[in-house]
Amino acid sequence: MTREEVLEKIRQVIRDCVPEMAGTELNEDTVINTETAIDSMGFILVICKLEALFDVRIPERQWQKLSTMGDVADAIMKRLPKK
Repeated sequence: MTREEVLEKIRQVIRDCVPEMAGTELNEDTVINTETAIDSMGFILVICKLEALFDVRIPERQWQKLSTMGDVADAIMKRLPKK
């Protein structure tokens, strides 16, 4: 899976969890908790859905380091099985 595919799936999950984000441009530099209006509970929901979607586990202690969509994509890419 490419980084762009991961980013697209992150966009889809954010839009599913926060319907008012439909039509909003989301890119690697988008700060999830401020630019997307996702509160802390919404952020947890997004991360949990992404973990299930990609079948990966991001340790909770790292969640506070995930600020942008790019950070989330990096965390997922790091944990995806290598081919």
